Amino acid sequence: MKPLISIIMGSTSDLPVMEKACQWLESYKIPFEVNALSAHRTPDAVESFAKGAKARGIKVIIAGAGMAAALPGVIAASTPLPVIGVPIKGMLDGLDAMLSIIQMPPGIPVATVGVNAAKNAAILAAEMIALGDETVAGKVDDWKAGLGDKIKKANKDLAELKDYKYKCN
Repeated sequence: MKPLISIIMGSTSDLPVMEKACQWLESYKIPFEVNALSAHRTPDAVESFAKGAKARGIKVIIAGAGMAAALPGVIAASTPLPVIGVPIKGMLDGLDAMLSIIQMPPGIPVATVGVNAAKNAAILAAEMIALGDETVAGKVDDWKAGLGDKIKKANKDLAELKDYKYKCN
């Protein structure tokens, strides 16, 4: 299947964070691709990728970067596609990356999720695609419906605890 989402990271050292996006998309069988591209070390490749992504059928780009975190903004400057930035925890607990990603100039929007929140980026990308794709919309609906099940189970588990002094009836 042709990928709908492209996951880009500045280097493979970002893979442990970005893998969470891959795992979520894979579990819902939403086609994606993964590449390492550096805004600073391979700027021509980043620009070429960004300019060609739409023609290749990509609908949303997720870009993870740490420290200066230029990658999401550089990609957004060269594509009409939505870009979701994932700030990766680095020297200042990810605050440096987050500030770099959220402070884009007018006309270069980059959606941003929390520090190391690649899974949320995958979910947001799927929600964007779901606006025009009923198959993906059904998968997002299924996932959302399952969120409440975790809380129901947690409350059931709490109710079954004996001797829990804060037990509610």
